[in-house]
Amino acid sequence: MFEPVIAPSASLLGLLQRGRGDGQLHALAADRDEAIAALEECVTSDPRADWQVENRSLYYARVYMDLEAPLGGIEQHLSHPDDLLDPDEQRTGLALAVLGHLAGYGRRDALLLLRQYAATGSNWAWALDELALRDEDEALLALAPAVLGRFPATEQGEADLRAAIRAAYEPRAWRLWAEHHPRVAAASEQSPFDLWQRQLNRGGVTPGWSVADVLAWADQADTAARPEPEAVERRAAAAARCLAAVARPEDRDTLFAAARDGAEGARRAALRHLVDQDDPALTELIEAAAADADERVVRAALEVLARMRGPRALARARRWADPATGGADSALGEAAVLLLADIGEPSDAPAVVAGLRRWVLVHGVRGAQLGGLVDGVGRLAAAGAAPILRHIYGEAASSDLRGRAAQALAATDRYFACGTAVECLWDCEESTRELAARHVVTTGDARVLERLRRLAADPAEEAEVHAAVRGRLTSRGPAGA
Repeated sequence: MFEPVIAPSASLLGLLQRGRGDGQLHALAADRDEAIAALEECVTSDPRADWQVENRSLYYARVYMDLEAPLGGIEQHLSHPDDLLDPDEQRTGLALAVLGHLAGYGRRDALLLLRQYAATGSNWAWALDELALRDEDEALLALAPAVLGRFPATEQGEADLRAAIRAAYEPRAWRLWAEHHPRVAAASEQSPFDLWQRQLNRGGVTPGWSVADVLAWADQADTAARPEPEAVERRAAAAARCLAAVARPEDRDTLFAAARDGAEGARRAALRHLVDQDDPALTELIEAAAADADERVVRAALEVLARMRGPRALARARRWADPATGGADSALGEAAVLLLADIGEPSDAPAVVAGLRRWVLVHGVRGAQLGGLVDGVGRLAAAGAAPILRHIYGEAASSDLRGRAAQALAATDRYFACGTAVECLWDCEESTRELAARHVVTTGDARVLERLRRLAADPAEEAEVHAAVRGRLTSRGPAGA
């Protein structure tokens, strides 16, 4: 994943990039040209670090509708020569998704732009999926020649056509074309058989049925000069599952040796197996691995530590997280705090809050572990975490992380219902809007009831948000009151 450049959180562009509710509100209050320029910057330069877990398209489409903004910026982006040079769907996916929502809201200019791009653009499949959800049969039928023309009548062309049909998110267009184009009908019938054939013919070496065989197989990913970390991890996880089936008490010494001194694949597999078995000697093994000079071994130790469960795991985590007995500022200490956030008891809340503060102080509002710490203080209802959670909520570039901070604030901040929850009604994440709808105080702020009514009437809104909003409109009182 790339690291996008995000503007300061107090700026209009920064708010819109983050998908914060205040971004939509500020856009309506700002100079219209300035707001449209900031909106186009977001849509044509996707600000999300991970577009697969963060939502923006409906949020930006609503801002387009509120501003009555033209689509010239999106059209220039889609028709730019880079579209031929950079076919990566991430370059145009957000813009196409925004156009899809705008078409759903009745913007015919968005519908026409989607049709044009489906016929000529490199990311045509995404545009076709958007059209398949919203366009008329006649318009979809008119697109068939342009799309099918991308697949020459050769063996490879037919294979590519079958692959495109299989990969379609919304198959309506292909089903419609199959009724009028024998080539599409034949490809649609053959496509499932291609998938079955690939599954039946899947190659690969499987391990033998002994602990030594499984450990040796786990290390086969290390035969390359620079094996991909994901490949090593996947094979080690598979090997650990095999060990669960073949390991016997007499294999304990072999497993310990691999967990203590083995190559990366075998060491990962052995450690993971011993963690799953809650072996009493794990403390020594994990401490040794976490202190290893090889960064890969350290990473493996911390990953398996996160799988630990039970009373013995809690006792170990508390010792490692305690500055007096472990080292809360070490990698092992940080991982132990994260484990306490996941499985700790209410008495562990101060340690988790301290770990959250230390993380933000050292790393800022970023990092894969931050979300787990945020979830932990919320799960433990640690009221002392509210100030740092408000900071994370405001500064997080990730809307997923911001949503998790809002969830934690709902459990820790006594002022959430009349404060942060109001802004969350405009958030880009549907789970955050649902959370706000369930908690927000409906008296004292005229914007709240108006927003709830608009969400209830919006056909593009998610069903869970509709249910929460309509429940609040019926009750007309603060949640839990």
